[in-house]
Amino acid sequence: MNLRVALALGTATLTVGAVAPAAAASPPGVVWEDSCTAGYECGHLDVPLSYQDSSPETVRLAIARLPATDQARKLGTIFSNPGGPGSPGRFAPALTPALHARFDIVGFDPRGVGASSKIHCFTDPAQLAVLQRALGTFPLSREAEQQQIGDTKTVTDLCEQNAGPLANHLSTGTIARDLDRLRAAFGEPKLRYYGKSYGTYLGETYANLFPDRVGRLALDAVDDPARWATGPGPMSYRLQGFSDAPRALQSFLDACAARCTFDYHEILDRLERGPITVTDPAGHQVAVTYQSAIARIHTYLTDAGAAPTLMAFLQALADPASPAPPSPGGPPDADSLLGGGATLCSDAANPRDPAVWWDYARRADRVGRGFGPYDVYKTLPCATWNVTDTGRYAGPWNRPTAPILLLANRQGDLETPYAGAQRTERLLGNARLLSLDTYGHGSRGKSACIDAWLDRYFVTGAVPPAGTLCVPDHRPFG
Repeated sequence: MNLRVALALGTATLTVGAVAPAAAASPPGVVWEDSCTAGYECGHLDVPLSYQDSSPETVRLAIARLPATDQARKLGTIFSNPGGPGSPGRFAPALTPALHARFDIVGFDPRGVGASSKIHCFTDPAQLAVLQRALGTFPLSREAEQQQIGDTKTVTDLCEQNAGPLANHLSTGTIARDLDRLRAAFGEPKLRYYGKSYGTYLGETYANLFPDRVGRLALDAVDDPARWATGPGPMSYRLQGFSDAPRALQSFLDACAARCTFDYHEILDRLERGPITVTDPAGHQVAVTYQSAIARIHTYLTDAGAAPTLMAFLQALADPASPAPPSPGGPPDADSLLGGGATLCSDAANPRDPAVWWDYARRADRVGRGFGPYDVYKTLPCATWNVTDTGRYAGPWNRPTAPILLLANRQGDLETPYAGAQRTERLLGNARLLSLDTYGHGSRGKSACIDAWLDRYFVTGAVPPAGTLCVPDHRPFG
């Protein structure tokens, strides 16, 4: 699960550039637009609001196509989703040079997100302040817990009042049916698809709704679909991302041993007593709280290539005279964020009593200090947000399909733990796990071995031998 939440919120901006030359036939039902980000072709497809009733209402999916560079030898289309829920996916990456040459790559903003039809929870910009307090953090005291529960309920109440009917048609089951409409619109008899993080859950759902239409599905940073959809406790606890945090952190600390002079747990002890003031690259004094430090460390640990930045951040906390790196990422689109939240809450069984999150967070904290409550409280809105979608899919997950390729990082993934990928290999009807010997979130683009297997899989359908382990192209600090 990759539902990223920042403490500062804003509005996403779509970059518009030159129109790419039309390089492929226009699929029926897709309306192409006059302007787009350079290199892509932009369009949209209207799909039913609901696949369960005969309502004439529709929602709009924003799509973009990255044309194959070798159109004469093009093999078809690969659809892509980067994760979330709540993350735009319209402008998909090239995946690998070989795949960019032989396939059109089509990305889309799922319903509720980005330039697709969205929900709107707020009627006044001032209401965004409560969202900043409610999401992206976790309480350290009972008093703070009550405040967060109250703020979160204010947000979910506003969504129930203002979001409209779309909020009850945002489950992954419904989005998977949208993906099947996209497949058909582009004339593909079978689905070729690359999904990362939440995109793996979308792929798993598609595979079990439409097993006969599975062509090649590569699922990178694998969510366990059974634990996502069902089970006791908050879904964010069931997925156990925090259980990989100590493994990923230790991999980082081992790689940093010859360079790092700080004591990681001593830094956390100091932060628990109160904020630490650091100096940002612009020379401004910034107060770092325990919660905001955990959020930044979590982000840096999702990419082993960010090890030097994480080292600099921890050094600044240990010695405030050291310069701190800039904060990672930018502000999310609040409407897309809450659209993704509606997907999360529609998909997953969660308790209806917000008070139970405290005990689950404490339990998780004993496994992954700081990371446990940071993870667990991501789903607190699901306790008070009454969203339901009759299109929800909750299993079974083992329908026979063509081979599905799973990718995962063996040394730890704080968003989608390695053990979840191992369970999913056994759970799906026909899956093979390919592992990368590093930590972080996602394997594509980090290893020539991984990318070569992706190329081979999409072109021929071949999967690696069981137990194959790839090495990364670069080690932390390497």
